[in-house]
Amino acid sequence: MTVPQDPYANLSPEAARERRTHDRRYAEVDFNKAPFTIAWEITHACAYACKHCRANAQPQRHPDELTTEEGFRLIDQFTEFGNPILIFTGGDPMMRRDLFDLIAYATEKGLRCSLTPTATALPTVERLRKAREAGIRRIALSLDAPTPAVHDDFRGVDGSWQRTMNILHNAHEVGLSVQVNTTVTKFNVDLLPEMVPFIEEVGAVQWSVFFLVPTGRAQAQWMISAQEHERVFNWLYDLSKAAPFDIKGTAAPMYRRVSIERRRAELGGGAAVTFQGAGFQYADGLNRPTKGVNDGNGFLFISHLGEIMPSGFLPISAGNVRTHNVVDVYRNAPLFRDLRDPDRLKGPCSTCPYRDVCGGQRGRAYGVFGDYLASDPACVLVDEAIRRGEYRPDEK
Repeated sequence: MTVPQDPYANLSPEAARERRTHDRRYAEVDFNKAPFTIAWEITHACAYACKHCRANAQPQRHPDELTTEEGFRLIDQFTEFGNPILIFTGGDPMMRRDLFDLIAYATEKGLRCSLTPTATALPTVERLRKAREAGIRRIALSLDAPTPAVHDDFRGVDGSWQRTMNILHNAHEVGLSVQVNTTVTKFNVDLLPEMVPFIEEVGAVQWSVFFLVPTGRAQAQWMISAQEHERVFNWLYDLSKAAPFDIKGTAAPMYRRVSIERRRAELGGGAAVTFQGAGFQYADGLNRPTKGVNDGNGFLFISHLGEIMPSGFLPISAGNVRTHNVVDVYRNAPLFRDLRDPDRLKGPCSTCPYRDVCGGQRGRAYGVFGDYLASDPACVLVDEAIRRGEYRPDEK
């Protein structure tokens, strides 16, 4: 198979432009000092009750959510990291009346802002336009199936599939970049190929394919097997060479390993098991950055109550923004330092030649085994070690 010289050649002009900018900035960030991405759960409230909801969201806002003024002070601290991506998420961030004030303030401070609303009646064309004017450049919505029946059942709301499609179209029309998020479970894994035309239809610049992590309402038994993960990773690698949109494997650091293995095979073998040895500078087999974001390692999460966590899928607090400086916590808290030290890993992940570029998904290890340093059960190499009796993690 011929590997394209231009890793962005198949992308649409908009997707290629955004990816080039993303990759240039990404390569400049030292994850020991700053996250590349911050997700701020500005509210716990959401009208939906999705089966897999990480946040275990509730219909009403929590009375102790961070106030507007506390939010402004938090944004001031974020700027000490440089100019990370700031994702306004929830719950449903549209349920906060001060949303646009927070976005405008963050934009004024130089942060790059994106928004992940729920597909309710709240994201009207007028509000989408207002979000863009406040500083939002990308909006991400969840679409979990190519048909309403499967998606609506998973989201627990009839009509949510069509409403999602409408909002995606409207967002694109008002000038927002569009990202589609899909959660992969045993209920929809075989439908993924049918999703591709819908991703193209809405003009998405990125498809974020999220592999389930058992936290919140999400159940471990809904996860696909390690072998199915491997199959989907290989399919995504092939798709990424032809799709006009960027593809991101979320909660899937093993996708980096698969991409390296595939690239090495395309080069005829003999290369070292590193990104550079495989003949390219960057990370996913398509000339992209060498390091990958993982929980607490390039990624930071702030809960609606101000808890400072490695991610929403690893719900362990290392402090609270009301009493701790978020920059100090990210750089120095033992939890975060553990997550950035591959020598702390346990089991097959600790000796894997890909550990520095993969390292396993720490939230999934915690969700399944109760240990954020355990090996990731979604990796086929870990699964094989367990089957051979070479690794015996204590399940929760």
